[in-house]
Amino acid sequence: MTNYPAPTTRPHPKPKPMASPMHMGRYKPSIGQELPDRTWPQKRLTTAPRWLSTDLRDGNQALIDPMTPSKKRKLFDLLVSMGYREIEIGFPSASQTDFDFVRSLIEDESAIPDGVTISVLTQARADLIDRTAQSLVGAKRASIHLYNAVAELFRRVVFRLDEKQTIELAQQGTRWVIDAAEKYLSDVEFGYEYSPEIFSQTPTDYVVEVCEAVMDVWQPDADREIILNLPATVEVCTPNVFADQVEYFCRHISRREFACVSVHTHNDQGTAVAAAELGVLAGAQRVEGCLFGQGERTGNADLVTLGMNLYSQGIDPAIDFSNLDEIRRTVEYCTGMAVPPRTPYAGDLVFTAFSGSHQDAIKKGLEALQQRADEQGVDVHEIVWQAPYLAVDPFDIGRTYEAVIRVNSQSGKGGMAYLMKSDHNLDLPRRLQIEFSRVVQSHSDAEGGGEVSSATLWQLFHDEYLDRTEPLALLSQSTSTAGGQSTIAARLRVGGKEKDAAGEGNGPVSAFVDALASLGIHVRVLDYAEHAMTSGGDANAVAYVEAEVGETAPSGGAGQVLWGVGIDADITNASLKAVLSAVNRALASQ
Repeated sequence: MTNYPAPTTRPHPKPKPMASPMHMGRYKPSIGQELPDRTWPQKRLTTAPRWLSTDLRDGNQALIDPMTPSKKRKLFDLLVSMGYREIEIGFPSASQTDFDFVRSLIEDESAIPDGVTISVLTQARADLIDRTAQSLVGAKRASIHLYNAVAELFRRVVFRLDEKQTIELAQQGTRWVIDAAEKYLSDVEFGYEYSPEIFSQTPTDYVVEVCEAVMDVWQPDADREIILNLPATVEVCTPNVFADQVEYFCRHISRREFACVSVHTHNDQGTAVAAAELGVLAGAQRVEGCLFGQGERTGNADLVTLGMNLYSQGIDPAIDFSNLDEIRRTVEYCTGMAVPPRTPYAGDLVFTAFSGSHQDAIKKGLEALQQRADEQGVDVHEIVWQAPYLAVDPFDIGRTYEAVIRVNSQSGKGGMAYLMKSDHNLDLPRRLQIEFSRVVQSHSDAEGGGEVSSATLWQLFHDEYLDRTEPLALLSQSTSTAGGQSTIAARLRVGGKEKDAAGEGNGPVSAFVDALASLGIHVRVLDYAEHAMTSGGDANAVAYVEAEVGETAPSGGAGQVLWGVGIDADITNASLKAVLSAVNRALASQ
């Protein structure tokens, strides 16, 4: 080991935390659940849980303007097409609109495919449960979702019920559901879901007691499943605490093999997705949520993020996200709520890099993927995805690479070079990237630092390199090669006048440089690159020339070093135009 001398610079002192003036004493930590032998941290997600979409109920209730029936139908059709097989479609006892929507789906024989279970929500009141069951008459597969509040705060403040009365209400509500199903739904494949509301703020032992009492009434068995849904109605703890509650519940309920434990997380603390994922690790088999996290207050768990998180790990989410932009547009249309640009996977900016170092890494990563695909002789979309900063391939969710790299005042050469290659088929040499990035930076700064679009980038490149036809422009040329020596006869427009120039060299470019010297324009080519812009016989070619230009300097003199670019169907013409591009840029700066 090398012993280096101690640094002489003095480190800054360790920062001291500020004492906040806020009133922390008014808040207490959540109840939580002691579980020292928890097992969920050692587990990994390997399969998708059962999904239930609450977009048409919970998500719809949270809208400033609830969806019209036609919009609800459009969203229902979207959910079905994506693969959701359990969909909560409304609260039919709460409004005639919801009741009528449930009836419209059932009465349209083509609306609900075989294998899709519709679910409706109700409170634990006999009249409401009766009305709810009536809405489901004629359905193929349906379930009633009953809930009542079990948390102490809600029992005391809202409902004024003690623990025993709350258990009795849950049992009585379950009996009413059974009675209504027997009365109205004898021909329906019928299921039952019970939610001990505000699970996250209730001692878990008491939740177990309530659910045991409910199961005593429902009597679940191998052919009579019960769904026990554990709602984080208000998110009041970190996801690990919620996971402990779920695991404790799963361990202590009886008849576990006949119960599907479900979680319904809200996002009050910003961790609904994590809480749902840890809840599954803790034993839950089912997750409820909304597309893009719609719902009251800060919303529900985002089903898109949950599903795509599985997909990014190579796990089938059992949901089709292959056209995510269309999914987002449909949800935005139906709900009137915009999906924020930073929303995971679906936001406008989630695959976008403005930072120069990020752009350079992404550019190199995509090039490496293509190289691996070429080496294996397969399509680039068939190989294992690995790219810096991009968790999934945008192509796999129906997006293009157009928005992956965008240029603004903070961007470096990598982002600009990527766009020039992907959008305009120009593979700029590295030193040209550096030079042109300064042009882009100057433009962005002058415009106040905003984003530079691909179209603007192309216009800047045109203005700087391709439209440089003054004071020199190539009108025509004729080259011949014999014995390794090239001869050129060129007709140029110089300062508005036509002039002929001839020269010799070891190639067309060298001969053209010699011809320019006869006009008093001295050029030394330092670097040269070329490539076809597209495939096919009529494709244009592009040439890049780095040149030292001095109007009267001898060869090797201290002239300006600049790049020039030329595009033409003929590669020789493109090369000569590139030389003139560099010369015109040099002369314009004098």
